[in-house]
Amino acid sequence: MESWVSDIDFERPSALRRMLKKAVLNPLANYLPSGLWRSVLRYGQSELAAANWSDPGGWRSMVISYHNNPRQVADRLLVSGGSIPMALRNRKRLGARLLARLIDESPSDPVNVLCLGAGPGHIIIEAMQQTSRPVRATLVDLSNDAFAYGQELAAQHRLGDRVRYIQGDVRDVKDMLDQPPDVVKMLGICEYLTDAQIVAIIRAVSDVAPPGCALVFNSLSKLHGTDRFFRRVFGLHMTHRSPRELQALVAQGGFGDFTAFPEPLGVYHVIVGRKSAEGEPAERRT
Repeated sequence: MESWVSDIDFERPSALRRMLKKAVLNPLANYLPSGLWRSVLRYGQSELAAANWSDPGGWRSMVISYHNNPRQVADRLLVSGGSIPMALRNRKRLGARLLARLIDESPSDPVNVLCLGAGPGHIIIEAMQQTSRPVRATLVDLSNDAFAYGQELAAQHRLGDRVRYIQGDVRDVKDMLDQPPDVVKMLGICEYLTDAQIVAIIRAVSDVAPPGCALVFNSLSKLHGTDRFFRRVFGLHMTHRSPRELQALVAQGGFGDFTAFPEPLGVYHVIVGRKSAEGEPAERRT
């Protein structure tokens, strides 16, 4: 599977930039008064800050980071220079490539992909563009706020008739499907969930997933160095787990045979696991 991602054009900060961030920029971000930062960002009309103040970690802030072409100077510094936005773009590239290759190797026709906490569906739409296999994607989210944007995005890529959006609790996924999934995507949601919530969701997925079904999810590390800034200034409270810690939770739903793929900053690992056969022990590897 490593060969699947060997040619991805990741963003990589220079050694000088990494040193400057660690020694100067991260301490300033983390320890200057949060009220001062909020005032500066309001004065600079930061769209990224406004999106997070309205919905911390929501789809609008994700889209701003993905596009990497903000209008405001403050956002150019945050989006182009920040470790989290850069790592998010790397995660998007990595996740889309892995999903596309999993779709390529699936014996099903069409391949059914289930996306949980999906937002507008940027990653699965990109993955669908990278494969010639027939794919149907079901995107589930607790809020329908991103669906109109997602439907427009899918239509732009001539995928509108192959992408279905459903508003609902992902733990009720059994009632939303007419076909079992071949691939399940859970990128970008585990860092906002408790351990108990993750286990409950995985068990719900396990109820509908056949043996061999692939699960794609991600861990989050504190290597970005600005957790204090995001908590104090953006109100963004994320749970950091190692790949092994997250795999242990997912294994409680009967998934195993894990392989973890780091993006270059080491902030995110995208992990692929498989639903184990009934009674078969789950293997784990990193």
